[in-house]
Amino acid sequence: MLVSTLRDLVEEHTSLEPVDIEHLHRLAGDWQLVSDLSFADLLMWVPRDSGGEFICVAQVRPSTAGTAYQDDQVGRIAGGPEVAHLAVARNQGRIWREGDPVWYGDTPARHEAIPVRRPGSSRVIAILGRDTNLSTARTPSQLELNYLTTADDLAQMVADGSFPPVLHPGELTSAPRVGDGLVRLDASGKVTYASPNAQSAFRRLGLTAHLVGEDLAALVGRLSDDPLEGTDAAERIVAALRGEAPARKEVEARGATVLTRALPLMPASVPIGALVLIRDVTEVRRRDRQLITKDATIREIHHRVKNNLQTVAALLRLQARRVGVPAARAALEESVRRVASIAMVHETLSHSGNEAVEFDGIVDRVIAAAAEVSATESRVVLRREGSFGVLPAEIATPLVMILNELVQNAVEHAFGPGEGGEVVVSAHRKRREVHVAVTDTGRGLPETFDMDASERLGLQIVRTLASGELRGSIEIRGGANGGTEAALVVPLSKR
Repeated sequence: MLVSTLRDLVEEHTSLEPVDIEHLHRLAGDWQLVSDLSFADLLMWVPRDSGGEFICVAQVRPSTAGTAYQDDQVGRIAGGPEVAHLAVARNQGRIWREGDPVWYGDTPARHEAIPVRRPGSSRVIAILGRDTNLSTARTPSQLELNYLTTADDLAQMVADGSFPPVLHPGELTSAPRVGDGLVRLDASGKVTYASPNAQSAFRRLGLTAHLVGEDLAALVGRLSDDPLEGTDAAERIVAALRGEAPARKEVEARGATVLTRALPLMPASVPIGALVLIRDVTEVRRRDRQLITKDATIREIHHRVKNNLQTVAALLRLQARRVGVPAARAALEESVRRVASIAMVHETLSHSGNEAVEFDGIVDRVIAAAAEVSATESRVVLRREGSFGVLPAEIATPLVMILNELVQNAVEHAFGPGEGGEVVVSAHRKRREVHVAVTDTGRGLPETFDMDASERLGLQIVRTLASGELRGSIEIRGGANGGTEAALVVPLSKR
């Protein structure tokens, strides 16, 4: 990945400090904006500690134009005349734009070199190579001229150390992007240019006039459905004009939602206006609301299923108390435990945002329920080792039934009345499988035991669920140090 590669290369070839590397990370996280505005590739070069060579530690291609490089440049070491422009930018601390076009194969390109500084530091820690593919050069449109002018301002801010801005918690650097919509403001906050996509986004908010000439902060406050939200969005635009970099903000009006990101333009530390990136996220938010409604409906279904299962368990428990035949009462009590174990999964899913559960908590509750049953008859200790992690519901439901049967079987049959011992449920993940073992220190298996031939309902449930529902394997055998071990392997691949 980009970030890990950047860090590895910088640490291997340079003696830059951690704070320098962190700044380069932040720049690489936000430089797609500069690349798109420049219609150019950006290459991050750092000088190697040995000799006059530079190594490319990161690269980004523009989404608005053709690339100058078909091959990835990350990791390439260059020296001599090839990096003379980089050396000038580093040694003189200025943006280098002189020189004739160079050729990469059949592609002509224009070189530029931008020194990179940290905020408050005069030391150059890296050089950005801004390389433009000239094979499709033509007379630039108004949009392209505004893009290039803004790119030059941001390039100067990179050299000053004032770009990129500090990232706010929880924000992503990828949205909005240049192609989503761009508005440029002068120092007074008036719109000097608005791209067609930005104009379209504001028309969805209810603007009938053209954006150019409007006071954008006042306009956003006026259009917003919620006056408080509109005031907040307007204040963030004003903050960018003061040189701050506020967090992104959504504006809602007339059923439309527009995401805005305001960035200050301060080349040479002189506030000259702001850049506001615009993205129409109306359809995205509509789908989000649909997903929230769907998730709430699914959770409510799981909640009702859990309640119904608990009602069934309560009815079976009442019926068991009225039955005078011990075998029938025991069968009903086993059914209560089986229904209750399934209800645990649905209860957990009713609090989850997706169809997956933290399974360790469910296993702990199964163990606790089995311990309560065994408390009056024996001195058995039950515990869990390892972690099941998060499991999808289609695995969790049959697996909890299997574990319920295995744990109950160990408690009831491995130890005699008054005997002590231990039952351990262990789990670990290996590749795309979860390996589960239920072991006890009890009396062990009868010599004639055959799981496949057993007519006991509990073992039949275990065998059927393991091979059918889970598509896994189950083996019950003697433990290495006595007792019994039930080993279950469950594949986690998509069903």
